[in-house]
Amino acid sequence: MANIKSQKKRILTNEKARVANKAVRSELKTRTKAAVAAAGTEGSIEALKAAQKKLDKAAAKGVIHPNAAARRKSRLTKRVNAAAS
Repeated sequence: MANIKSQKKRILTNEKARVANKAVRSELKTRTKAAVAAAGTEGSIEALKAAQKKLDKAAAKGVIHPNAAARRKSRLTKRVNAAAS
């Protein structure tokens, strides 16, 4: 354990951020799986939009890199479109 007061605080805040980021990443995976599962059905557009929105929010908050969000959105859209056709 750290001896410096500011470092002790940093440890606590880092842990809070880690838990929050873990929840966001888990939600990203859930939305992505739902979009892939819904591909080719009536709800595929809504599921895709929901997944893309979550990816954009995660990138805006710094949970994932913006380029990673763009890459994931692109790949997800390709998978959904391929299943629809």
